Amino acid sequence: MSPPTARQTWMAILAKSSPVDLEQQVKTLGEIPKYTFLRQSEIGLAMVRGRAGGTGEAFNLGEMTVTRCVIKMREIQGFGYVGGRSKRHAELAAVCDGLLQQNEWRDRVQELVIQPLQRKLIEHQRKQQNQTEATKVEFFTMLRGE
Repeated sequence: MSPPTARQTWMAILAKSSPVDLEQQVKTLGEIPKYTFLRQSEIGLAMVRGRAGGTGEAFNLGEMTVTRCVIKMREIQGFGYVGGRSKRHAELAAVCDGLLQQNEWRDRVQELVIQPLQRKLIEHQRKQQNQTEATKVEFFTMLRGE
């Protein structure tokens, strides 16, 4: 499996970030170029698949709610796919995707939006791991010597 591309990485960060955090970081960009909707934010369902044991045979785990949005900014299309029902979250993710595809905006959006969101996600993940580790139970078996 090949490593994720830069776009896959920023799309994942935008999708996994909280809508409130994303909104705050986008505001730091100031005035952004005008855009039109190619597809208004809409809510739907997606089938989530899993693998037995993480690597085994694929199976349908169930459905989850997703929201998607497609915008056009100049000649570039921006896409936003997020879990849940937040139309604004999908719109902002699409706007950021559109900006990140433009050379004159890429570095600024990376610095002011993507990197801070990525740090928050890493910190949240670290906190969750620490909480999980604190509840870890170790089992052991004593052998009787007969």
